Amino acid sequence: MPTLVTYRAMDKAGRELGLPEVSIKKLQDVLVAGLDSVEICLAAGVKLGFGTDLLGALQEHQSLEFSIRAEAQPAHDVLASATVVNAEILGQDGDLGVVAPGARADLLVVDGNPLEDLNLLQEQGRHIPVIMKGGAFYKNLLN
Repeated sequence: MPTLVTYRAMDKAGRELGLPEVSIKKLQDVLVAGLDSVEICLAAGVKLGFGTDLLGALQEHQSLEFSIRAEAQPAHDVLASATVVNAEILGQDGDLGVVAPGARADLLVVDGNPLEDLNLLQEQGRHIPVIMKGGAFYKNLLN
């Protein structure tokens, strides 16, 4: 499961965090290699899940992974990696990652079409007025 956003976020904040220039350059190189590895894995038929490893102050950038992955995959495949593919990897297919009778009902309502613009998943939920987890509203701005 690639976590390419870690390299992009650390590259953007690296100087503020006191990273030396050599480390920032390395982050840029690793991101390019990471995108190449996604393409190699996909060409070999490897199922790629979705996740991030950002913690603390950098966590606000975690959804940028969607846009970065779109540099190597179609938007549909990026979204599938975060839903149905992750469920398969966890052995939870049919329960997670799908909208179906008996599934957990973890749902998002997006203001726009993420298949056309994965950036709608950025900005800490700015374009997501509804979040349901386990069939219960976690966030609901449509009241």
